[in-house]
Amino acid sequence: MRRLLILDYALSSLWRRRYKNFSIIAVFTLTVAVLGSILLLTHSLKMEASEILAGAPDLVVQRMSAGRHDLIPVRYIEEIEKIPGVGAVKSRCWGYYYDALTGSNFTLLGLDETATHEIHLLEGSMPKAEGQCAVGPGVARIRNVKVGDELILIDSTNTGVVFEVVGTFTEESSILTNDLVVFPKDDLVWFFGLPEGRATDITVEVFNESEVSTVAGKIKRMYPDTRPITRREIVQTYDAVFNWRSGMMLTVFLSALIAFSILAWDKATGISAEERREVGILKAIGWDTSDVLELKFWEGTVISLTSFLLGLIFAFVHVFFFGAPLLTPVLKGWSVIFPDFHFTPYIDLYQIAVIGFLTVVPYVASTVIPSWKTAVTDPEEVMRS
Repeated sequence: MRRLLILDYALSSLWRRRYKNFSIIAVFTLTVAVLGSILLLTHSLKMEASEILAGAPDLVVQRMSAGRHDLIPVRYIEEIEKIPGVGAVKSRCWGYYYDALTGSNFTLLGLDETATHEIHLLEGSMPKAEGQCAVGPGVARIRNVKVGDELILIDSTNTGVVFEVVGTFTEESSILTNDLVVFPKDDLVWFFGLPEGRATDITVEVFNESEVSTVAGKIKRMYPDTRPITRREIVQTYDAVFNWRSGMMLTVFLSALIAFSILAWDKATGISAEERREVGILKAIGWDTSDVLELKFWEGTVISLTSFLLGLIFAFVHVFFFGAPLLTPVLKGWSVIFPDFHFTPYIDLYQIAVIGFLTVVPYVASTVIPSWKTAVTDPEEVMRS
């Protein structure tokens, strides 16, 4: 009952200084919202990338020439297949295409018929015959094409080639297929003018996941001009990229964080004359020092928790309902065809706890400490000052 009465008085005290407290809550909420948006967005991107890459090949083998990615001979497949523990080994043909008409970049991929089941379509079918293609939603939007329309691209001989659009992609994440155009493999080889017996890279299936690194080492010794890349390394690369970009956004946010620190420091260095008189009056009418500290604790807790919860709600809505429009331009990269971000909610309780520890705890402490200095002072001296 005693604590409830103190909490009730704390709420009425906060309401008397409501304009000042509302301004503090607004700054506090903005700080938590920005910090929470960055961390929620980064964690969601990491989780989404992990789910997408879960279906990636166990091992991708690239050929290096003068330190750069080069076409790999298809004959390497015969020797790689002989390595114990290796399953299907396939060559892949893919590349990038600059579309001068829209100033954007497409990713072109050639698929065998055996691989067409790996991608689901929203409408139409996968390309099987010569002169057919399937396009991602970004390509369909920017080139204004749909199933049954024609897509004109310029091949390696600077000649316009007409392809029939027979399908458009749909995926849970448009990050995967937004700028993608898929052709039959032979069409893509011809379109890029790839030399016979060469491919972009080779994918390797490894039956035992713990042996992926061992197989990669054997391939590297067998063909020193290759660079085997494991799925784990690809995931780590994505994590590093997202961590770097989130760190860059946090650096931009540093000014707001400094402003919040100044606010907390101002609270820690002293309380207003009105608040000192209030504490002196409470001590004079019989309140103990512990009662005054509990009162200030509840005042700081109400403000900080209210701001913390509002900030998290705004961050959640900003990221998962509106697609983080204020932050995604930093994460989209160089492509002109930006995917529509619809993030799947992933909540990391550890990150939430860290945000709370870095914001709520310092503010409550900065509220209680100066009040303690006043509470232990003689009430008559406090009211005279």
